[in-house]
Amino acid sequence: MSCVSDIVHQRELFSVEEHQSVAEVARKMTDLHVGAILVFNGTQLRGVFSERDLMKRVVVERCDADRTPVGLVMSTEVATIDESASLEEAMESMQSHNCRHLPVTRDGQVVAFLSMRDLMNFELAQKTEEIDHMRAYISNA
Repeated sequence: MSCVSDIVHQRELFSVEEHQSVAEVARKMTDLHVGAILVFNGTQLRGVFSERDLMKRVVVERCDADRTPVGLVMSTEVATIDESASLEEAMESMQSHNCRHLPVTRDGQVVAFLSMRDLMNFELAQKTEEIDHMRAYISNA
């Protein structure tokens, strides 16, 4: 059975600091082609800022993105998952917490960021490999 670390091992961890402006964070997310980013205060996880947060808490509320610190508009109720958890546990956690991103921890420290897209791509690759093996087996039978 696959675990979270199978997907996120050796992946660069992208993050911002809670004092950075929303505009600065949005530019970084755009440059990185990500829909959500971890927000830290030093080494402490403080929240997650997502495209949804941008729309709900900045655009709709007409906040000044250049003057608003991301720490004021980020999601602070953040579920995490240990890197040793199964992929099924990760999916269940995303479903039960109604989120698409989970910070991944090792010994209580955030080491990666897992998205629903990561899970789907991993599962799709596994299923494709299984199908290829079955086709090869059937062709050689």
